[in-house]
Amino acid sequence: MTNDIPLAWFLYFAAASFAIGLTGVLLRRNAIAVLMAIEIMLNAANVNLVAFWRYGPPSSAQAAGAMPGVILAIFVITVAAAEVAVGIGLILLCYRRWHAADVDQYDTMSG
Repeated sequence: MTNDIPLAWFLYFAAASFAIGLTGVLLRRNAIAVLMAIEIMLNAANVNLVAFWRYGPPSSAQAAGAMPGVILAIFVITVAAAEVAVGIGLILLCYRRWHAADVDQYDTMSG
């Protein structure tokens, strides 16, 4: 099964996903869209983690324990979920205050 799809395809996909996410973060002004672009970038990192775990040498995977790449990807997903929860809370708070989701208007965060 590991020879069905080459590792390079996963790396190309992850690089493209990361580039799309980075473009979204740099170009979008809507806070929700920026948050979604960050999620795309984190998922690109997850694709790389799982792909390197799957295509890595089998002896290192057995010596390191149970699926270190997958466990690290699950950790990243958990951190991303916490980041989304905090981000949505901040965006809702800013929206209530300034009635806008534009990140350019969030430059004055002081009271």
